[in-house]
Amino acid sequence: MEKIKNIYQQLNEREKRLVLISAVFVVVAIFYWGIWSPLTTSIEKGQAAIDSQRNLLTWVQKNANRAAQLRSSSGRVSGFSGSLPQAVNQAANRLKIVISRMQPQNNEIQVWVDQAPFNDVLSWLQSLEKMGIIILDIDIAESDLPGHVKIRRLKLGKS
Repeated sequence: MEKIKNIYQQLNEREKRLVLISAVFVVVAIFYWGIWSPLTTSIEKGQAAIDSQRNLLTWVQKNANRAAQLRSSSGRVSGFSGSLPQAVNQAANRLKIVISRMQPQNNEIQVWVDQAPFNDVLSWLQSLEKMGIIILDIDIAESDLPGHVKIRRLKLGKS
């Protein structure tokens, strides 16, 4: 540090002023690009995530009543005795739902759907329940398209 002070003291007045101005500029630049800019970018990304989650919550709240109506109106049939993969495929094909992957396991089946309209998914699940197929587990996520969902995992079984 002493060496730097000696070098600074040997400079003429004009050079000292230039060094001070440059130092102020460097400090301001470090503050802006090192602290302020990343902080504001992070805040903007967080706000966008919050807005997205609020929109999803509003959409789910609007459609929750429809899901409850479909569940309560479903006439359950006691016991399903056919081919589970075939019944799931036929019901999906009727509603033009494209199943991306299906994995049968004894009297159960796991299904994945990349993208489908929410209302069609509800109708599909209702028709499966009417056939006597029960929903054991489901993991649904928001899709990129409005009104569409992804079924990450749907586990169905025979009642």
